[in-house]
Amino acid sequence: MMAMPATVPATITGASGMVTAPHHLAAEAGCAVLKDGGTAVEAAVAVAATLAVVYPHMTGIGGDGFWLVAEPDRAVRAIHGCGGAAARADLALYDGHAAVPTRGPLAANTVAGTLSAWAAALADDGGRLPLARLLRDAIGHAEAGVAITAGGAAIAAAKGDELRGQPGAWAAIFEPDGRPMRAGETLRQPALAATLRAIAADGVADFYGGRLAALVAEDLAATGSPVDAADLAAHRATRPAPLRARIDGIDLFNTAPPTQGFASLMILALFDRLQAAHADGFVHLHALVEATKQAFLLRDRHVGDPDWHHVDLQALLHDGAALDRLAAAIDPARALPWPQPSMPGDTCWFAAADRDGRVASVIQSTYFEFGSGIVLPQTGITWQNRGSSFRLAADGWNALKPGRKPFHTLNPALARFDDGRTMAYGTMGGEGQPQTQAALFTRYARYGIDLQAAISAPRWLLGRTWGADSTTLKIEEGFTPALYADLAAAGHQVERVAAHGQMMGHAGAIVRHADGRLEGATDPRSDGRVVAW
Repeated sequence: MMAMPATVPATITGASGMVTAPHHLAAEAGCAVLKDGGTAVEAAVAVAATLAVVYPHMTGIGGDGFWLVAEPDRAVRAIHGCGGAAARADLALYDGHAAVPTRGPLAANTVAGTLSAWAAALADDGGRLPLARLLRDAIGHAEAGVAITAGGAAIAAAKGDELRGQPGAWAAIFEPDGRPMRAGETLRQPALAATLRAIAADGVADFYGGRLAALVAEDLAATGSPVDAADLAAHRATRPAPLRARIDGIDLFNTAPPTQGFASLMILALFDRLQAAHADGFVHLHALVEATKQAFLLRDRHVGDPDWHHVDLQALLHDGAALDRLAAAIDPARALPWPQPSMPGDTCWFAAADRDGRVASVIQSTYFEFGSGIVLPQTGITWQNRGSSFRLAADGWNALKPGRKPFHTLNPALARFDDGRTMAYGTMGGEGQPQTQAALFTRYARYGIDLQAAISAPRWLLGRTWGADSTTLKIEEGFTPALYADLAAAGHQVERVAAHGQMMGHAGAIVRHADGRLEGATDPRSDGRVVAW
């Protein structure tokens, strides 16, 4: 039902270990850790650190991160490195503002949790290699410099007007010659290299309560951010139970609130109850789009900081009768009127698998491209603007409160198949994340499409992302011509977009088979790579 491009790359296979990441240097760094005897968790930390250097427009240690780890004994555990709002981030701080700004010091209003997630993941894992080894490649790339990608250069140029005037070191690092960097030019980040060296030597705790924390707090105060040393010291990673949904022959896992992992699971749980016989035909796309609408309506009512929301989302995912009713509410021939408000965001998802059967699915982000735009001069850290999603309201969904964790679009996915396969999959792309997860998962798991082909094939997106103003159903070129017409006739607001566009996100997947074989895929829409050995 779709026309595949002639140059679709092959699914990568391996036996001893595998990494997929949206930048080739990060994938290589992770696989090198596996070759040195490291675990999938240790490889994922190496990937995460390298991405902070080579993909700074998408992620960094000044953001948040979420982990799912599938253990060899088939247990699945979750780690949330999610920072809460500063103690001084209250409504009085934003007096005169209609909304939290998306850039600048008032956008840098939450603690960065990414590093705490690394530490928690390594502590739970036991580990084999020193932290200095895991951060080696990232430190080297930050010191020596790395060629900026075409995508990174384009984003920096497009966002320059709103970022170069922010307090801090953004312009000095990303426009060192007084102009936007061009693709292929060398991006050097010596302050970030020194920060990573300090973490390698003194541990992650130094970021939250040591010499490094003092430097971070000093720079944040100088920019006007409300986050201070006490906020850093009070932060802890958490280990909530992952959410789980059962579909025919497969157990699905995703992260609990404040992430939208519930929506990703709900889409697949509803789709499992609908009859879609063929991949990428009208019934397949219509069913997933309509399941997305139902899931998003529930998400927007019930998903947020669990300390402020008490709906038992796990019980709903296990309530067969409730799921049947929601599925029955989907008209098989007509689209539910849309839009609803959508969530933007830029992110990096990556995964690693080791020879022991451990698989890690990880996602981290600074929210918007380059986060708040605040780059701390003494440490080179780009601080996130995740707290710009807070509502300036006294109460209700995602209302700003000191200590409260903001709603997160971030959500890594895992699946355990009854036949012994384990699948890690995910993508960047804000509100597109659950939709892309559903597309690639159903293609692979329900229709038997090759893993790489499932990711490379044309995709769709309901709503806004990557700065787009429209809330249409955006569909890439490459499907059969009749599909676009059939969807429009059913009431979908179809907008055809170019194939392999950035708006569709950067997806990836690793599948470990029961016999230890590994398959991996990355997105041709990214600068990514799968590396195996």
